[in-house]
Amino acid sequence: MNATERMFLVDVQASQDARNVAIEHVGVRGLRYPLPVQGRNGVQHTVAEAEMTVALDPSVKGTHMSRFVETLESWDSAVGPADLVQRLTGMLERLDAKAGRIGLRFPYFIRKRAPVSGVESMLDYQAGMRAEVVADAPASLSLTLTAPVTSLCPCSKEISEYGAHNQRSHVTLDVELIEPGALDFESLAEIAEAAASCEIYGLLKRPDEKYVTERAYDNPKFVEDLVRDLALALENHPAIRRYMVEVENFESIHNHSAYARLTGGRDAVSPVTDARA
Repeated sequence: MNATERMFLVDVQASQDARNVAIEHVGVRGLRYPLPVQGRNGVQHTVAEAEMTVALDPSVKGTHMSRFVETLESWDSAVGPADLVQRLTGMLERLDAKAGRIGLRFPYFIRKRAPVSGVESMLDYQAGMRAEVVADAPASLSLTLTAPVTSLCPCSKEISEYGAHNQRSHVTLDVELIEPGALDFESLAEIAEAAASCEIYGLLKRPDEKYVTERAYDNPKFVEDLVRDLALALENHPAIRRYMVEVENFESIHNHSAYARLTGGRDAVSPVTDARA
């Protein structure tokens, strides 16, 4: 196809639409792309799953789907919580839109030291960040992190002559930041792990295994305890506007999970009553 032929290709999606129905979000979802991510200790390369959308005026038939991929291709440096809003602004300009959203989810690795031996290893988390611009409102930035932790059942410990059942749990924190870059993924991991019966590590020696077993036994937590302790940690955090906490315990004595979820923060109906008394 030569340049003259390309000049006469009809751009159907840019045509007028007579139904007068605006669309809040239109774009791409499930787009996997290699992506360098800026973390506390430098850049790490990962594979992100992206959702990129814009608001579409009622008079326009369709958005330019190819420009979402072009946006990712144009990123020439690592993306991090401090600059995702600026990346979103560039995408909105490219698609001639006033509102839109970029959401990224990806594996994220944090190097941890075992509690006794000090041996180091990497632990994987599921992380994400989301920037959004809504018409007539300032841009918002949210971070999410799912941290694997250990929880030990208080009831089991209380009623058993010896031992107590414990399980691996997933703690998910989704927080909207007051300022972009005010919090990082490592900080969210530290908050999640501090509330658990014990942390999880990628590599443990025998003295470490003794420590984590006894640490969990001395620090039993129901799923309700976990979400309440996390709410107390997040409620008045200076970097956080709103939050969602979700905990799932993959029960070791049942074929189902125990689950709890709550939301709170500034401009939200808070579950933390005594903290504001």
